[in-house]
Amino acid sequence: MSYSNTLFTKMKAFKYILFLLFIAIIAIAIYVAVQPNSYEVSRTRTIKAPAPVIYSNVIDFKNWGDWSSWVEVNPDIKITLADNTRGVGGSYSWEDNDGIGTMTTLEAIPYTSIEQEIQFADFPKSDISWTFKATDDGATDVTWTISGKNLSFGFKAFAAFNGGMDKQIGPHYERSLEKLDSIIQLKLKAFSVNIDGITEYGGGFYMYKTTSATDTNISQIMQKQYADIMDYMAQNNIVASGMPFTIYNEMNTENGHVIMSNAIPTRSKVNVEYSSEILCGYIPKTKVLKTTLKGNYSNLPKAWEATMKHIAENSLEMSGIKPFEIYTNNPKNLPNPANWVTEIYIPIK
Repeated sequence: MSYSNTLFTKMKAFKYILFLLFIAIIAIAIYVAVQPNSYEVSRTRTIKAPAPVIYSNVIDFKNWGDWSSWVEVNPDIKITLADNTRGVGGSYSWEDNDGIGTMTTLEAIPYTSIEQEIQFADFPKSDISWTFKATDDGATDVTWTISGKNLSFGFKAFAAFNGGMDKQIGPHYERSLEKLDSIIQLKLKAFSVNIDGITEYGGGFYMYKTTSATDTNISQIMQKQYADIMDYMAQNNIVASGMPFTIYNEMNTENGHVIMSNAIPTRSKVNVEYSSEILCGYIPKTKVLKTTLKGNYSNLPKAWEATMKHIAENSLEMSGIKPFEIYTNNPKNLPNPANWVTEIYIPIK
């Protein structure tokens, strides 16, 4: 009799447990079912760089492994690059312990926005968007967003029991943008100085304007000087025949003070009115020591230092013609200062 009572009690308890489990399953199902059918996670970081520089990195999936937070926490993740990784149609895929994912670029407006699509494991596709908005101080607000809609029950369950999509993705976006920022800053600062050696400068006529400056205001003064020269040349139908350059009449390395002539080459001699601040000069064909700086103009002091050191170490003697530097490409067409090229010429005997 006691055995039957015990068995009955156990059966009753088991049924009660099943009932509670059934109620729990229903409760969980209801909880998951009432979760939103869409999600959006977005992060913004202000990066001190021109939008084209940042955009050029993001638009090519070959660069993503360098700044991806997911790769940082899981260096064993397997990344496969497609034949085309850059621009519309570019894609890549990855594989880790959670499954296989792919990402494809669908639309792109250069330097402004990127639209992409991501597919991971058996989850529904999600949309990725990037926007690059220039700020008044020359930086860029970079916004990275992922969103999805018409979510399946399984996707909502995954999100619900992992703290939500913002908790899952947000920290990765923040860290990835932080790493992207660091990489961009290194790219902006990259420079090289090369002593090209002794060569010959062909010489020629140029329009110029002379002034003084210091190392703190030289960039602003140069901009105004060249604007004045170009305005004068346009008003007088004078055609430029080369890139702008600067002749250093006097250089004081101790206090950073210079007297310089900013110049633009012309095809021939130009006769100017007596009262004009814009004059015409001439550099004869001459032997020179040439140095090339690739990088931001802020690195010019290092290039000059290397050049003067080379002159001293090789017992070269400077001639009476003043040294000058030529800006061989236009910064307006090259947003990354690392691509700016300046040639330094030291006339020698």
